[in-house]
Amino acid sequence: MDYDVIIIGAGPGGIYSAYELYKKCPKLKVAVFEAGQELAKRHCPIDGDKIKNCIGCKSCSIMSGFGGAGAFSDGKYNITNDFGGTLYEHIGRAKAIELMKYVDSINVENGGEGCKLYSTAGTSLKKTCMQNKLKLLEASVRHLGTDINYVVLEKLYDTLRDAVDFHFMTDVTKIEVIDGGYKITHAGGSSTCSQCIISVGRSGSKWMESVCNDLGIPSKSNRVDIGVRVELPAVIFSHLTDELYESKIVYRTEKFEDSVRTFCMNPHGIVVNENTNGIITVNGHSYEAKDKQTENTNFALLVAKHFSEPFKASNGYGESIARLSNMLGGGVIVQRFGDLVRGRRSNEKRIAEGMVQPTLNATPGDLSLVLPKRILDGIMEMIHALDKIAPGTANDDTLLYGVEVKFYNMEVTVDENLETAYPGLYIIGDGSGVTHSLSHASASGVYVARRIAEKRG
Repeated sequence: MDYDVIIIGAGPGGIYSAYELYKKCPKLKVAVFEAGQELAKRHCPIDGDKIKNCIGCKSCSIMSGFGGAGAFSDGKYNITNDFGGTLYEHIGRAKAIELMKYVDSINVENGGEGCKLYSTAGTSLKKTCMQNKLKLLEASVRHLGTDINYVVLEKLYDTLRDAVDFHFMTDVTKIEVIDGGYKITHAGGSSTCSQCIISVGRSGSKWMESVCNDLGIPSKSNRVDIGVRVELPAVIFSHLTDELYESKIVYRTEKFEDSVRTFCMNPHGIVVNENTNGIITVNGHSYEAKDKQTENTNFALLVAKHFSEPFKASNGYGESIARLSNMLGGGVIVQRFGDLVRGRRSNEKRIAEGMVQPTLNATPGDLSLVLPKRILDGIMEMIHALDKIAPGTANDDTLLYGVEVKFYNMEVTVDENLETAYPGLYIIGDGSGVTHSLSHASASGVYVARRIAEKRG
């Protein structure tokens, strides 16, 4: 075999797998194959001046490369089983929390020591939410910020670069079962290994589906989350963000009883484009450094859509809505909440005269022409519900960017070791459909690395 272990994908799952293998079994020959660039070469060409919109790079630097899609996120590591995935269903609740805390300790050791750990424990905001038909989910969260998150990744890469063979800009096209292990076909030829860890993240959802089909690995349709990103003055949510930083709040709509939730809250942050499989969607970032902060806070409002048989193309459904937004707006659409309520398209003049200065150059438009009525009704209900605990959320000038879509991989059948029916073939991170967050994906990487180390003795 060329390698003892091959890891496909250098996102959080792949990085922490490699890190733990290096710590536990430093003599193992380990390789990481990644479709994107190494960290220092990851640069999005959008500068807001000469290049204002996505130009469709061969490898999206926001989504791919060392650090995965989380590299330029705002670096929130949530320690909880209430959201972020179902890792605990495979390894147990206590073990999942233990591993997330371990990942947090590594982040702190590698540059995150000055970043605050927030917690919902003992907060009076939980009662306030309940009194207004909202549910605040339990969590502790370490906010690194986009800048400190980058520093942590730099240090982890410096630790691993001489101990692990990294192959960047190297797409893996096929995985084959061979005697004693696996053959990995990639852009540079092929490599073999006795153990293989797949950690391709959400952006590798279509590739993961093809691997499951080729190898006959059972999978089932997962949900897709569809919604908008809200941007408003930071002071409106300051009583929540100052205490909790990120508050995961869930609301059940009165009309359809759909679940709507806040997601990825970025106090004093910016709204950004995101390219997933050639589709432009919206996301948010925030920084720890004061000089990089804005006067706005942004967060997503997402409606979870679960589909029953025989429909299985949940991601395709989300993609079709995102493509419609791209078709109408040439990318991301932005609309004032007041214009949406009045049933009219936003224009540059009304947005410019508003109290909220947009942090993303998006096309003014009408989200009601893009989002299905049931989803849009749920989002509007949620905004009015949030207005009761954060007065001003439903102001006319609140900005809504669309669409935001969170694609989830098909949920792949793995056992309690995150191992497929093929011995030594593990599927971890968001690519497995089991995890949906930085902390859960990282924890799954550590878990599998320890299983491999135990087998090696």
